[in-house]
Amino acid sequence: MRPDVGTLVAHPERTALLVIDMQNDFLLPDAPVPACGGLDIVARIAELADRARARGIGVIYTKEMHRPDGSDFGIELEFEPPHCLEGTRGAEIVDGLQPMDGDHVIEGKRRYDAFLGTDLGVVLRCSGVENLVVTGVCTDVCVTATVQHARNLDYRCFVARDAVAGTSKKRHEAALECLEHVFAHVGDAEEIGGVLGI
Repeated sequence: MRPDVGTLVAHPERTALLVIDMQNDFLLPDAPVPACGGLDIVARIAELADRARARGIGVIYTKEMHRPDGSDFGIELEFEPPHCLEGTRGAEIVDGLQPMDGDHVIEGKRRYDAFLGTDLGVVLRCSGVENLVVTGVCTDVCVTATVQHARNLDYRCFVARDAVAGTSKKRHEAALECLEHVFAHVGDAEEIGGVLGI
């Protein structure tokens, strides 16, 4: 993380914790689209979420979901097997990380970018959010796509490197290296929490 990042945050209280796609079909041992080390970050994200709630900082979950007939996958099925089908256990948030009262859940996310076709942007604007702490999976897919969109909307993005997981260790590290150039401030959850008061 850049050492002067704290000076860039005018309103740390205008922060939200974004938990991207922490769903069974990305995390369980038999997941069709596994995130390498995904289960290992559940406790870290849960801790961050608890601290955020205690400080009045919003917690927002996204859920990738697809119609059971596959009609909304598009070319995604050329790259990945079917996953996160509506009404299945695979689409549910993993145990130990369930949303609490007052959290927002963005459902119906059909694409990697959590802004595309969802009400995430509306929720953030109506909540007065300026800063996003980003966690979840997969670093090199949905996390990257969402952070890049958020940055183009002028949100200050903070990616907790110990609270995200990628489709492989190599792609995870490569994604973080690319994101920290101009799209996000990348650091450990404790570093980011110190800057934003989480």
